[in-house]
Amino acid sequence: MLNSKTEPETLKRSLRTGELASRAACSSQHVRNLEGEGVLPPSTRAPNGYRTFTEQHLQVLLAYQRLSTAIGPVQAKQVIAGLVTDPASVAPRMDELHAQLHAERTALHQAVTAARTISAENVEPSGAQDAMSISELAAALAVRTSALRHWEAEGLLAPRRERVTQARSYSPAGVRDARIIDQLRRAGYRIPDLRAMLADLRRTGTGEDLLGRLDRRAAALDVRSRALLAAGAHLLAFS
Repeated sequence: MLNSKTEPETLKRSLRTGELASRAACSSQHVRNLEGEGVLPPSTRAPNGYRTFTEQHLQVLLAYQRLSTAIGPVQAKQVIAGLVTDPASVAPRMDELHAQLHAERTALHQAVTAARTISAENVEPSGAQDAMSISELAAALAVRTSALRHWEAEGLLAPRRERVTQARSYSPAGVRDARIIDQLRRAGYRIPDLRAMLADLRRTGTGEDLLGRLDRRAAALDVRSRALLAAGAHLLAFS
């Protein structure tokens, strides 16, 4: 519920649905939907039946918008709905969200470092003695052989097959691709993104396009981090 302590007069001023929507740059229907979903605290009703909100509702709405940028609208709705009913949990919950973004940033940094190193390696034509079996590659990456088979089924890897045994054989180029896939998966990239990134790497023979994509991901994380900071400032208004 909203803070029941004595509030400044500015926080008590009534806002109609349209005014609240205008100040948050959204539609009146969006405001009504968020109230219905429990994201906004319940409004009060004027004698004529119109909804009336307060400045605290505005702060909650603005916090939700910033959180949507930071963590996505679905999770933002869950977080805000919980904080509205328990304002005392704002600080620890925000700590969790900052830690969540920090973990993403750490994984991305590791992926960038690995991509720079791996893509810069000189992959030369090799003989059968330089290839790795599926079990050897899985052990080297600390993944299951089923993960390598899944990446192959998704078109990310294309190992050779031994003529007699049909066993998979990974060339140095295939090993390089598997190492990059492993790092990018740990950084949260999904299969369609990986497919496009590997296509760039194979087309150009360098990691420039790959690193460019990772740089854009880092820039997007900066935007999300700033949005999370802004959400925290709005949440302080009602916690």
